[in-house]
Order: sequence, then structure tokens, then C-alpha cells
Amino acid sequence: MSETHRIVRIDLDAPSMGPGDVNADHERRVAIADLLEGNRFKPSAEGEGPFALRLAIEDDRLVFDVRQEDDSPVHAFVFALGPLRRIIKDYFLICESYYEAVRDAPLAQIEAIDMGRRGVHNEGSSLLRDRLSGKIEVDFDTSRRLFTLICALHRRAAT
Repeated sequence: MSETHRIVRIDLDAPSMGPGDVNADHERRVAIADLLEGNRFKPSAEGEGPFALRLAIEDDRLVFDVRQEDDSPVHAFVFALGPLRRIIKDYFLICESYYEAVRDAPLAQIEAIDMGRRGVHNEGSSLLRDRLSGKIEVDFDTSRRLFTLICALHRRAAT
């Protein structure tokens, strides 16, 4: 991993955030920790990393505000949320099913739901990576963790 092509700080926009549930908050914290531990992030815009990233939902659009580590602006990329909406909704539904199953369902059912959850998460990650193509180069693990954070913002922006 290049020392310059990575995220060293990530901020989720406070106004986009609202009260979340315990499970979603845990997933968000884990995604941030894992993302900072290892990622590949290379914006097509001018500017040398490592990078700080602010994620936000503003006017129903997803904002990737990329900055240098010292907070100097690099570029703000803005994406329509529409293409991600269906997969985010599917992800929320399957996560709710998973959390309900964990309480009292047989292990085989929990495992089946978890496989489905991972599949939907991978689909969302691939879609996000496609949306970023030509603007920000990321590897699959980085797109998975970013997808988790976008879901956290979207969940809270929708409430």
C-alpha cells in the first residue's frame, strides 16, 4: 500500500448524523477502524496524500470531500444517491432480519441470512466502486468499508 494513496482520517458529517441504533453504530465504528488500518484511496484530482475524507449527504447527494492530511482542500466529489438507494434499502432490510435472527433463530438460519447480508454488502460495494470509477480509485475492501459508512449516513439522513 502506498503511503500517499490512502485515507488517514475520516469524518462523517455531523449534520448528516442523527441518533442511530446500537448495531449500526457498532458497524460504523468497526468500518472506520478497519478503513484507517488499511485502504487504497487515490483521487484523480490534483493533490498528494495521505488524505482526510469527509463523507456527507447534502441535498440528497453523496459528498466525498477529499483533503490533504493538513486539511488543505483537494476536491469535493458529488454523486447522486439514486443509483445506490435500492441496494442500501435492501442492505437495511437484510441487516434488520439478521439482528432479529441473532436473538432467537437457529444457527443455520443466522448463517444463511448472514451470507445474504454479505452478498448484498458486496453488491453495494461493487456498485460504489463503479460510481467512483474515473474519480477515485479504491480497492474492494476500501469500497466495502465506505459503503458501510454511506449506509450509516443514509440511515440517519432518512430518519
